[in-house]
Amino acid sequence: MAVRVLVTGMSGNGKSSALVALGELGHRVVETDGAGWWEPRFDGTEYDRFWREDRIAALLAEENERTLFVSGTVPNQGRFYDRFDAVVLLSAPEEVVLERVAARTEHDFGKRPGEREKIRRDLAEVEPLLRAGATHEIDTRRPLTKVVDELVAIAQEFRTQ
Repeated sequence: MAVRVLVTGMSGNGKSSALVALGELGHRVVETDGAGWWEPRFDGTEYDRFWREDRIAALLAEENERTLFVSGTVPNQGRFYDRFDAVVLLSAPEEVVLERVAARTEHDFGKRPGEREKIRRDLAEVEPLLRAGATHEIDTRRPLTKVVDELVAIAQEFRTQ
């Protein structure tokens, strides 16, 4: 039976880095920030990325022996929580998140003042909602190897059930 784990959290908390490391360990990984996994929708105040529900549903319906780790943070992710064995929130204090986004090189989100304000607002408004829906939370101030070890351990809990 496939184990499915959603890795969620605000920008700068290490979701992408954790998925790369999990993939290197041989786990199935899907980073839903990539093209084809989301579509823009107006949520009443601004445009946001929403999962393409047909694609996510098909992904989660696949049977595979390897653990599947899916990374993403979108407004409609809660519609799929019942299809994941675990929903893991990666989190860190605001100052750590802002330092990380300022230093990263893989993309520029979070480097401009308006984007930094969005990150602050999301940490205050969105992260508590993610925390309420999560089954686990990992503080990502720890080394990446420890975060990845904990994600693997969480998935292993469901392998033995």
